[in-house]
Amino acid sequence: MVQPARVRTRWRNLALTMVLSGIFGMLVDTQYLPAQIPVADDVAPEIGETDEKSAIDLGLDLEQSQLWGEAIRHYESASKQFPKSTSLYQRLIISRLHFDVVRRYQDPSFLAATQRLSTGQVLDLYSEILSSLQNHYVDQVEWDRLMLHGTAALEVALTEQKFLAKMLPNTDSGKIENFRQSVHRRVSDRSTSTRFDLRANAAFVAEIAAKELELPGTATALEFLCGAVSTLDPYTRLLSPDQLDEMFSNIEGNFVGLGVELKTEPKHLQILSVIPGGPADQAGIKAGERILRVEEAETSEVSPEFAADLLRGPEQSYVSLSIQGIEGSTRELNVQRRRVDVPCVENIHFVDVANRVGYFRLTNFQKTTTTDVESALWKLHREGMRSLVIDVRGNPGGLLSAAVDLADRFLLDGRIVTTRGRNRRENAEYNAHRTNTWNLPIAVLIDRDSASASEIFAGAIADRKRGVIVGETSYGKGSVQGIFRMQAANFGLCLTTAKFYSPSGKAISNHGVSPDVPVNPTYIAARPNSLGEITLDTEDAALQKAITGLADPKLSSRDQTAAIPR
Repeated sequence: MVQPARVRTRWRNLALTMVLSGIFGMLVDTQYLPAQIPVADDVAPEIGETDEKSAIDLGLDLEQSQLWGEAIRHYESASKQFPKSTSLYQRLIISRLHFDVVRRYQDPSFLAATQRLSTGQVLDLYSEILSSLQNHYVDQVEWDRLMLHGTAALEVALTEQKFLAKMLPNTDSGKIENFRQSVHRRVSDRSTSTRFDLRANAAFVAEIAAKELELPGTATALEFLCGAVSTLDPYTRLLSPDQLDEMFSNIEGNFVGLGVELKTEPKHLQILSVIPGGPADQAGIKAGERILRVEEAETSEVSPEFAADLLRGPEQSYVSLSIQGIEGSTRELNVQRRRVDVPCVENIHFVDVANRVGYFRLTNFQKTTTTDVESALWKLHREGMRSLVIDVRGNPGGLLSAAVDLADRFLLDGRIVTTRGRNRRENAEYNAHRTNTWNLPIAVLIDRDSASASEIFAGAIADRKRGVIVGETSYGKGSVQGIFRMQAANFGLCLTTAKFYSPSGKAISNHGVSPDVPVNPTYIAARPNSLGEITLDTEDAALQKAITGLADPKLSSRDQTAAIPR
């Protein structure tokens, strides 16, 4: 049975997955969908053995309730069970379009762009993005499909209250519906042979929408643009100005925010961790506490993603919160948003003191990862480390270069990962080097939310028989995205440019990395308690199996002769 994963919102108030490599120096994975879409644990569906019709009916119920995040997760799971179902695919696309338009029209920087840009500027942006798709997308682009999805995006937007309230607040609903139902027919006989045709078609629809509905041409063109991009795959998407800035901050390992890691719950935001020295920490917020209100929004009355988005804001600005303490009392706080350095290595300590088994948790892969991991390794080495557990459970990914560097620290030579794209510049092979290699036995903890760069690292260790892999089969996110900064407007494009393969040539996409020692999911081990003390979670079965595996020479790795790098 496929169960929806609990959603974590990382330090920067948004779960992230990135992979970096060649193009323009910035190739990244964007947010993989389960991390991007908060799902309330009490309403998210589970897909068991059922028929296709029942799966569609359950999805339609979620759509009827406008639970677009849950619908997406449901249709993704159902599509894996019924991969040939065109109906499930169509419902998945429609649900994505609904989710995306709602999120866009809650993004202040996107809304500002709709007011600032002219129709011509957006059409130029559309042309530039279509050119990027033609030259860099991993698969051959089908222009008629992009046109169809762009039209569908506009049709969906014309049913969403957030779009209508911003763009057509005083327009008769019957008039809107008549126009919506006619859009596809009006463009059905127009050419879609080239990207230039698509621009002309978007301009045509923008003109008649402005004439009949007084809908700003900018809004129409943006829907065609977003629909074409966001339906290519779960990872390709348009980046608003704020999202583009945030993406580069993520790569650098810093961001503007409160410095908290959140988990969505049905009626509140659970605080899992607080960055030491960050704004939340200085305001007295502790791990284990709950956020009940953000500004005027009660978390019990709004969607989790909306509440989490309200935590964002300009540097030095303040956000009003209601915090429920661990003991149950509630307090009111105003917390300043500031730039925060994001730690990627956590909980460096010994999980088996007698046998000197070191441990650290890697939360993501960013520019500082290599330095931070090296520092952790030397700290544990100086304290007598004999073997090591690296925990990448819940790690959504990060820079490709950081994943390669980490694998290189434990592999003497040979292949680490291969990337392949339609553009030859995306084809690359990354290999290990003998220098700076740590030769101690290692175990790697993975789960269903270990994705992308995490899978590059775990896949290399698994294929090369370098250590024991413990936990669940990983997510199966095996593609690379490039970040393109657009010239026509201050937007970005996160575009799938390649797929990656483990050293044995195995495709990670839709397969993931399989553990040597399968273990049912347990929560992350060794998290600091409210006093800041690190305690071993004896109920963490995966961690215990890893410790046992490191003691078994048949599981741990080949015979190691030295602990320090050479």
